[in-house]
Amino acid sequence: MSLAIALFLLVIATVVLHFVFAYYFDWWFTDLAADWAGIDFTVYVTLWVTGLVFVAINAFMAYCVWRFRHQPNHKAVYEPENHKLEIWLSVVTTVGVVLMLAPGLFYWAVFVNVPEDARDYEVMAQQWQWQYRYPGADGILGTADSSYISESNPFGVNPEDPNGQDDVIVNDPQMHLPVDQDARFLLRSNDVLHNFTVPQFRVKMDLVPGMIPYLWFTPNKVGTYDVLCEELCGIGHFIMRGQVVVETEEDFNAWLATQPTFAETQNMVAANPAAGQAQYALCATCHGQQGEGNLALNSPKLTGQPAWYIERQLQYFKSGVRGGEGDVYGQQMAPMAATLIDDDAVRNMAAYIVSLPDQPAERTVTGDIANGQDIYDRNCAACHLDDGSGTWYTDAPPLTGQNDWYLVTQLSNFQSRIRGMHPDDTFGEQMVQMSTAMADEEEIRDVAAYINTLSSSRIEVGE
Repeated sequence: MSLAIALFLLVIATVVLHFVFAYYFDWWFTDLAADWAGIDFTVYVTLWVTGLVFVAINAFMAYCVWRFRHQPNHKAVYEPENHKLEIWLSVVTTVGVVLMLAPGLFYWAVFVNVPEDARDYEVMAQQWQWQYRYPGADGILGTADSSYISESNPFGVNPEDPNGQDDVIVNDPQMHLPVDQDARFLLRSNDVLHNFTVPQFRVKMDLVPGMIPYLWFTPNKVGTYDVLCEELCGIGHFIMRGQVVVETEEDFNAWLATQPTFAETQNMVAANPAAGQAQYALCATCHGQQGEGNLALNSPKLTGQPAWYIERQLQYFKSGVRGGEGDVYGQQMAPMAATLIDDDAVRNMAAYIVSLPDQPAERTVTGDIANGQDIYDRNCAACHLDDGSGTWYTDAPPLTGQNDWYLVTQLSNFQSRIRGMHPDDTFGEQMVQMSTAMADEEEIRDVAAYINTLSSSRIEVGE
């Protein structure tokens, strides 16, 4: 008897909690922002069918436990077959399956037929970031292949294809779309399975290496929406985030005009290290004439870092992405970076720093190297590589050869959210999450001590 009551209460509690959490705690769909209301209808049908089946089966089970419970002097009836019951179960089951599948099949037929006026966009996924490509004035996306991928051509656009020269390259996790315009997304993956999902658009699709699947929708509500990867793609899966900004056609065109074409990225004038040298005089006050850094001034060494990383950090200081509240030394850098008047000045500065000979860094941090290795191998190595050399592919700078005290400071800043919380600091936000792999500053020092062992270009303090 008690089991029957428990089953009955389980059914009641499940149904009540479903509605309480759905409607009072907003555990429900996000607001619809695309012309796919039919997907919601399909899900509603599935929820109602499965919900009714759940209630019916468990209520029937509770009834059976009560009705056919053991009673003194009561003998069970042996009934191996019941044709009438079997027919009813078969009919009801068939109706339920048809109700669940039919709407989905109907909308799938719509989904695979893309409107003729839909604009094409390319979404490229790789561990653990999103990038986008737009057709240029000719309205045609050029061909692309992974064999063409390099640091200067991350999309792998075919340089011999004339249709690809005017393609617009968006090397950023945020993309823009015009409102009320059909959009088809061509999906590419550079490495493993990913999944492109914007909950408000209701459609999603896997990105499969070697294939170009697609999805389409009509964004009909201006706003900013999160892009998620809903296919487990490695340790950084949970931090693979992006954004879609839906805006008016006028705003979209204005934004698109500011983005570089593929031809522009390939024909960019080389940076001028000599011009950067003249600008570096101010930097040398803290970072040293040879970019060797100065612990007394909390100025890290600059040599040993690639130009793309130096450029990004200088732009971050200029725009306020770095150097915010609580970042004392970052706030000192912000006005220094502001003296670089434009992007060319930033590129020239980076080119000059890269031209300086890399100096050995002092080893100032000690810790449990074995524990540091365990933490590093399970977390940091995924982006910064096993040897700490970093790679442009994951936007991860080299860690070896850098000031260990600076690594400790920045990991602590990420962990305490002094750094990485600005909405435009996508990679910093990823580091905020990854820094949680270290429980406290002691473990941060353990990791830095292990990184010390990866480089032969360090010297002991006092040597």
